[in-house]
Amino acid sequence: MCGATLEIASAQQSGTSPSGGTALGPVTVDAPTTRRRVTAAPRRAARPQRVAVAPRRPPVRNPSAPAVENPRGAITGYVAGRSMSGTKTNTPLLETPQAISVIGAEQIRDQKPGKFDEILRYTAGVYGGTFGADTRNDWFLIRGFKSDDNSTFLDGLQLFYTSYASWKLQTSNMERIEILRGPSAVLYGGSSPSGMVNVVSKMPPAEPIRYVEAGINQYGNRYLSFDFGGPVPLKTDNGQLFYRLVGQVQAGGTQTDYIKDDNYFIAPSLTWKPDADTSFTLLASASKSTTNGQNFLPYVGTVVAAPYGRIPTNFFGSDPSVDFFRREQEMIGYQFERNLSDSVTFRQNARFAHVNVDYSTLFGLGTDAAGNLSRGNFHTIGIADQANLDNQLEYRFSTGALSHTALFGLDLKHYSIDDRQNFAGGASINVLSPAYGYFPVFTGPFGTDRTITQKQLGFYVQDQIKWDRWTLVLSGRNDWVSTDNNDHVAGATQSRDDSKFSGRAGLIYTSDIGLAPYVSYATSYNPVIGVNGGTGQLLLPETGEQTEVGVKFAPAGMNGYVNVALFDLKRKNALTTDPNNILLPNQSGEVTSRGIELEAVANLTREFKLTGSFTAYHLFVSQDFNSALIGKTPTNTPQQLASLWGDYTIKSGSLTGLGFGAGVRYVGASYADQANTLVVPARVLGDLVVHYEWDNWRAQINVQNITDVIYVASCASTNACFYGDRRRATASLAYKW
Repeated sequence: MCGATLEIASAQQSGTSPSGGTALGPVTVDAPTTRRRVTAAPRRAARPQRVAVAPRRPPVRNPSAPAVENPRGAITGYVAGRSMSGTKTNTPLLETPQAISVIGAEQIRDQKPGKFDEILRYTAGVYGGTFGADTRNDWFLIRGFKSDDNSTFLDGLQLFYTSYASWKLQTSNMERIEILRGPSAVLYGGSSPSGMVNVVSKMPPAEPIRYVEAGINQYGNRYLSFDFGGPVPLKTDNGQLFYRLVGQVQAGGTQTDYIKDDNYFIAPSLTWKPDADTSFTLLASASKSTTNGQNFLPYVGTVVAAPYGRIPTNFFGSDPSVDFFRREQEMIGYQFERNLSDSVTFRQNARFAHVNVDYSTLFGLGTDAAGNLSRGNFHTIGIADQANLDNQLEYRFSTGALSHTALFGLDLKHYSIDDRQNFAGGASINVLSPAYGYFPVFTGPFGTDRTITQKQLGFYVQDQIKWDRWTLVLSGRNDWVSTDNNDHVAGATQSRDDSKFSGRAGLIYTSDIGLAPYVSYATSYNPVIGVNGGTGQLLLPETGEQTEVGVKFAPAGMNGYVNVALFDLKRKNALTTDPNNILLPNQSGEVTSRGIELEAVANLTREFKLTGSFTAYHLFVSQDFNSALIGKTPTNTPQQLASLWGDYTIKSGSLTGLGFGAGVRYVGASYADQANTLVVPARVLGDLVVHYEWDNWRAQINVQNITDVIYVASCASTNACFYGDRRRATASLAYKW
């Protein structure tokens, strides 16, 4: 791969660091109330004389009693109280000694994100939309580190990608999103030390759902989505069966000329509950998306003016004749849960996923004084398969005054990718008066043609120990990883086997007033795919470690909470660049992230919902092959983030059903070069929503970036800058029955 190919890959592939309801019942942490036990049949005894007994009346439900939250289900308003992502058990957030944020479907509905990474923009510690108005992929940083490629999870199972074979998750099928900040490898295996984002799919509901929504924005991009589900009648002795069908059709333009954003998605699911102790959910999905490449633009001409001025935000730097990004994606999996007794629960989650990405583009390599943009002709085909199987056995017991929730797990991952890439020079184009012609898709011999296979086996154990108001969480895991790289160009195969232990210890105290201080320490382990430029060998796994202290506060009488976290996080064996060999990565880097996060979420009244966050950290290179970079901040990484969003709906009077919301987002400055001499300025962006509900209808208008600020979201290098989203107004109308 030549230097230009490395630039496009490093900018938007591997990162730029220099270095509804559900049918699934909750799994309780404490021993549940007595249920029908699974026991052997007793010996036959003498039949007693029958006595007439009055039929048992069903318990009277208290309508004012709060519903028990399902950690895999819906959230009331904006406030969640429980999660399974932090411990893989049903645990209150106030008893989890690590920073966790939860975003529910109601917040997603109110804010109407255009794609997945936009949902994360109001979350502490997360920078969503790293590469601005890119319609191909979702991009996000957690605590300053790129995390979308190895730390995106769907229903607790990883969706890893490398090269360009990326996955696309659909906002219309998200029940909740849980962001666990800090190392999570102790339960989930290879992932970024910064944390993980786990998307919980909409599950088959116990009550009927019939929902249709249509919308359009000012660029002509329109969509139609639907959500149907509910119980399926069965004979009494066959248990209960529930179904759900979620889908969306989307097509139309974007703020950039010749870039469309078309997407088709369908997700059927079934849940069968043969008895009160058993649940089996089958989940499937298929999607097809067609869009175009993102502009790679120079720093001079976007962030600062060039002699020719600034490049228009609607400029398309490729050519319609050659440019396309096509993704076809299918997934099928299941979730199985069985209560073996009052104190033992077994869970097994599995999924097979397949993705095929075909991408052709002319990408920018910089402009001259007259505004002529040099371009490279790039074509890649990436076909990837991933299989996951996670087995969990949860055992709840007591030893004296201590109550335990022990978890034993064994998970397997299998990932393979056929990765082919071509690169050649392309004709230039003028950014102020572009003239498009005909360019054939590059069909020369593949410069990169390889098949990579990675297998991972992990065994983990965890104990949540409760004594009075103290909760101690101890977790440990060992991974065994095998990686094979079959280079079809060189006709050679490389293999590597690794084994590594990761651990976590956390302690939290929950007081009577809802104040919960905590401390935790965790390590992580992340296998990396690639070749070391210095040794020619397969890359070593990355490792990480973090110390975190914080406090969670959920005061009595308020439906909400405030979280504060301070952390010191190190990412080791990070990829760096040898100045004498820029074509291949070197692995001698370490990057440190130290900072503070504040987050507040509340349903202040039944009319008013609020969420806000503040993040500030110092991200710097602490070790590097190039000593001149030590102490510098990686490119395209803001170090300050702040946001505030509120939504108010009138619940009584003549204006009942009318609501409105507004938000403000601050993104701090970042750098466009490793030497930290070129600054990408900070910006403040505003969002607005007005909605009205009557009968079974809901009309809504969302405006993102309401003041139409023109800004650069980030620069990965001096020739790889990316405009952010301009003002986008979306009108939608929904009907449920």
